[in-house]
Amino acid sequence: MTTVIKNVDFHCQTNNVAHRTIEISTKQLIVRRGQSFLLTLEMMQPFEVYDTLVFTVETDDWVYLPDERERQEYVMNEQGVIFVGTAHDISHVAWDFGQFEEEMVDICLTMLDINPKYLRDPADDVSARCNPIYVSRVVSAMINCNGDRGVLEGRWHDDYSDGVRPTQWMGSVDILQQWYKKNCHPVKYGQCWVFAGIMCSVMRFLGIPCRVVTNFKSAHDSNKSLTIDVFYDLYGRQGNKAKESIWFGKHIFCMSCRNFHVWVEGWMKRPDLQKDNSYDGWQVLDPTPQEKSEGEYCCGPTPVIAILKGDTNLKYDVPFVFAEVNADIVKWMVSADGSRRKIQSDTTTVGQNISTKAVGSNMRNDITNSYKHREGSSKERKVFKHANSLNSEDDQECHRPVEPLKVEMKIKEETKAMKGQDIKLKLRLHSKDHIIRTMLIHINAKTMRYNGIPACNIQNIEHEKVLLPGKDVTLPIQIPFSVYGKNLLSCDSIEVSAVAIDKNKQDDIYETEISLVPRDPLISMKVLGQALLDRTMVMELEFINPRNETLRNCSLSVIGHGLFKSNCIESNIRELPPNATLKLQIRTIPYKAGLKTVVADFDCHLFRDIKGTCTVDVKP
Repeated sequence: MTTVIKNVDFHCQTNNVAHRTIEISTKQLIVRRGQSFLLTLEMMQPFEVYDTLVFTVETDDWVYLPDERERQEYVMNEQGVIFVGTAHDISHVAWDFGQFEEEMVDICLTMLDINPKYLRDPADDVSARCNPIYVSRVVSAMINCNGDRGVLEGRWHDDYSDGVRPTQWMGSVDILQQWYKKNCHPVKYGQCWVFAGIMCSVMRFLGIPCRVVTNFKSAHDSNKSLTIDVFYDLYGRQGNKAKESIWFGKHIFCMSCRNFHVWVEGWMKRPDLQKDNSYDGWQVLDPTPQEKSEGEYCCGPTPVIAILKGDTNLKYDVPFVFAEVNADIVKWMVSADGSRRKIQSDTTTVGQNISTKAVGSNMRNDITNSYKHREGSSKERKVFKHANSLNSEDDQECHRPVEPLKVEMKIKEETKAMKGQDIKLKLRLHSKDHIIRTMLIHINAKTMRYNGIPACNIQNIEHEKVLLPGKDVTLPIQIPFSVYGKNLLSCDSIEVSAVAIDKNKQDDIYETEISLVPRDPLISMKVLGQALLDRTMVMELEFINPRNETLRNCSLSVIGHGLFKSNCIESNIRELPPNATLKLQIRTIPYKAGLKTVVADFDCHLFRDIKGTCTVDVKP
């Protein structure tokens, strides 16, 4: 006998609380796999004992994390930080993931429904959505707009006049909402940390544990050689992409090492690789458009354990990610006639301080050891050889450092400079046991885009020194703010490099460099009084002009989901006098209880996107 159902009560409030999706919606039923839920069915006729109702609940959850603290961090947490800077000067920016905002249901489902795989075969795509491996590849491709109707367009040069500078974004929701309301036209513009932040939001909304990961000194291996070629002229300047392509044809590396690159890790099982579950766990996923994977601009899921083992024969994109964290760098000196000379092979620089947010705090969790063995160890070199043998048909050289250098060179920062201040450095040269009567030293400073491409040469200095055995020679380097300030507005860092040549023995060439990111001036924020749900809250923001000159075209933007109903609170200050203090009070009514993060962005003609953060505990 067939039982006709007249009505269904989905108990959205009760079920969503039990399934921890109440933050997403109170009106739509949103449940998680592997957990029971309550339905009340109203029948057209009395229910007989021989009537049968069958419900199937999927219990084999490929994305289940057993640790409750990790579930809270990697699925439920709406705020976080993304680590940026350089390997020796790591800082972080706050990021509002906002995965439980009301519109996220429609946004994320739309993203799945317009992906090219769905458009080609809707039935096949929908049936595969139970598989996090498949879904994560779709999301990785749909976060960028290369080749589809994805969310965000990337740009890596100075002109952002027809969009938003990547450094200006403070969270994912504003970008996702703009994309959705513009009929899925891409939002402008993003770079790696923005792509990663958006993907983390979408993955957490879909219930796939996700965290943002930063790799410092990240390599981009475009020809799958697992080695990176970097070229310098006699003045320590790196050649640009176009010239290098002419000099060295197909073997050229199209980008040098980046100060940092950001991707995400998603937690899932990988039964498609081996039956013993050895590749389960964290998987690298990179939505930044770099290289194509099976014809689409996506990357991963790449098992982190496969990178650690050097198993570059596995899917997806293991060779590319392996090179990002463990490629060897070969440095070359290029003469005016285009001929080149090897300076050294560097096996230790790529892949440093791989970082993610710690569970339960904004502290940095260094996860480098999960990607590779200790640099310089025999195990690390053995894994590199293994990776190289699986990745290439050619018997490529496994590079090792050249013979010990006769001269040690090192650049150090005297004190950490703040934007608005002069940068002061020291170059130290030490000859071990040789006298060098004429050492030619060329020092070059240039601004760098975060992807490792030089933007502008800002200073060149030349010295000629005598080096005595066992003695140090120290040279001061000063870069005034008047020299670097305007050139740093659209760049991530400053790189100072030094090339030293023994004039009487021109084969002896030495090179060293340091990457610098001057500190941002501080924005301080605090809540005046107590923050209560549905009650007026007052926040005070303060910023001090560090320069003895007027800051022009000033603006301040503030976001905080759960605190501000509008996406962004904006205030145009116009001008801030020399060394003056800006104080602003912002009133709002919190609409969600719990720990919330406020992010502020200050902008003017001398400084771009100075960030400040404050944690607010909203009491019910």
